[in-house]
Parts: sequence; structure tokens; C-alpha cells
Amino acid sequence: MSGLKLTNVKKSFGAVEVIRGVDLDIADKEFVVFVGPSGCGKSTLLRMIAGLEQISGGDLFIGEERMNDVDPSKRGIAMVFQTYALYPHMSVRENMGFALRFAGANKAEIETRVAEAARILELEPLLDRRPGQLSGGQRQRVAIGRAIVRHPDVFLFDEPLSNLDAELRVHMRIELARLHQELKTTIIYVTHDQVEAMTLADKIVVLRDGRIEQVGSPLQLYDDPNNIFVAGFIGSPKMNFFRGIAEPGGIRLADFPGQIIPSPVTLAEGTEVTVGIRPEHFSAEGIADLDVIVEIIEHLGGETYAYARDKGADLVTIATDNNRTLKTGDRYAAKFDPADILVFDNDGQRLR
Repeated sequence: MSGLKLTNVKKSFGAVEVIRGVDLDIADKEFVVFVGPSGCGKSTLLRMIAGLEQISGGDLFIGEERMNDVDPSKRGIAMVFQTYALYPHMSVRENMGFALRFAGANKAEIETRVAEAARILELEPLLDRRPGQLSGGQRQRVAIGRAIVRHPDVFLFDEPLSNLDAELRVHMRIELARLHQELKTTIIYVTHDQVEAMTLADKIVVLRDGRIEQVGSPLQLYDDPNNIFVAGFIGSPKMNFFRGIAEPGGIRLADFPGQIIPSPVTLAEGTEVTVGIRPEHFSAEGIADLDVIVEIIEHLGGETYAYARDKGADLVTIATDNNRTLKTGDRYAAKFDPADILVFDNDGQRLR
């Protein structure tokens, strides 16, 4: 079992720098998720850890050993890719044991490790089937099993659920969380899906443009984002943002000039800010409100979301406590507690 340490790690393709000085500590047995929009560098960073991309600058340590120039096969890692990459002519048993057979392991050891992985992943009834006889979720479990049999120090997952349908994604998230609890090993997982990040991670690393924006537990990032990017990226539906200006008594919102909201932070008069309110922070108990007209209603069974605006204002997303009487065209007072708002400066940095 091993932790990892990245110190000022950089990656360039010619003159284009795609990873721009990443510093990160990953503890032994931690489940860490790299999340961010497409092109942010999360998969490149994972491939650098795996040894599939050379490190242009900085240092990578797995355990106490510097790994910059160590061959991928000797790093003690196993990687599960977005595509299953199973051999179609081999059985599940043969696919899972192939890497061990290629490495020269004896038959008894291969059988023992394959049987152990099959038990963990509930693949025992499928061992004699071929990939073409399996569902997408079963194929993904075989790909994970192929990694488990190697007994790696670190598992690397590169968007492994992106090819699955919504129901299978939920099921596989649960399976991966259970797998981490059973194996008790270090896992680094890449996804662009912040719901996956929130539900799986011990620690989330939010990336943008090759840099780390913030690192923390899912709830730390949700409750206490450092900037407007993290605040908007973490959370579904995403946070609402409003332009505002500080006045005596609080913040006047540009789209709702009749409302001055008490500010949770001290601001100089005339300071331009952005105010963030999460959809679930609208409630019937708030002392402030936004007067809006409902445009769209989403009834999701256990919860209801209203999308509303006033005149030319931006659309506001409101969680309505499963209000089933609300209709399109209704005027609605979206109440909230000013203590729940977040305030950001013109550079997008959080004001505390």
C-alpha cells in the first residue's frame, strides 16, 4: 500500500503547457477523484502517474520512491481505462489472468488470484463466458478484476463509467465504493461528472486549465468553495449567480434592484461582487426574497425544481420542497436566508 506525492509537476507538448505546476499529497488508502471540465488536464495527470506520459518537470513519488523515470510496469500501479479492452476470444477467467500469465506467474497463483477477484466483484458465475456474452457493467467489472489480480499499490481509473447507461453508472458507483472498502488500497479516479466525484471521493481535486483550483472533501468543496469556478462546478443543479454592488445595508442585485440583501461579509460601499445562492437554499422561511415568474417546472418525484426569472434577468434555479401546486407562469417569491449566500469578488475569488 502506498501514498503519492506530486511536487511542482508539469507537462508540456512542445510550447503548449497542459499541466502547470501541480502540488498534491495523496495518503495511503485514500480514494481521490480528479474532476474538472474537458481539457482541464485530469487524464493527462493520471497518465503521468501511470508512466504513460513523461513528466516535463517536477517530481512524482509513490511511497518513498521517485518514479519519474521508472518503467510503468514497475510502479506498482494498475489502470482501468474508459474502454474495456478485453480480449474477445478469451473467457472472463483468461482475460483476468492474462497479465499474470504474461508476467510468468504459476498456474496455481493465477487461479487463486482470479478466484479472489471474481469473488470480490461477484463474477464467479461468469468466469467461463466470453466478453461478447456480457453486459456493459459486467465487462467493466472484468476490466476492474484484471487490475485487482495484480495486487497493485495504487489503482488508477480513467472515466471507467462513461460508456454505461445511467442505471448502470449508479450501480457501478456503489460497487466501486464497496470495492475500496474491501481492498483498502489507494485509488485515483478521473471523471468529468461531479456527481461521481461527490459520491465516491474521500478527497476531490478540482482542476482547471492544468492547475488545481481546490482540494478537499466533497462537503468541504460544496460548503466552502474558494472561488466561483469551484462553487459553480460542485453541486447539481449548479449554484445561481447574481451580479451585485455593495450599498449601505447590504448588496443590491443588478437583476433585482428593489432588493437589498444583508451581506455576510464586510464590503466597502460601491464594491462590485457576485452573489451565489444554491437552489436548495431557497425556502419558505427566508427573510429575503427574489420576485420571479416561473418558466419551467421539473417534477422529479421526490423533489421539484422551478426555473424562473424576472423580465430580462438570468434564469434562477429553485428547489421548491416538492411543491406540486406550482405552475408555469406563476409569480413566486423565492425566499432565502442571507446567511446562506456566498460572495465573490470581480476576479471570482471568495470573500469571507
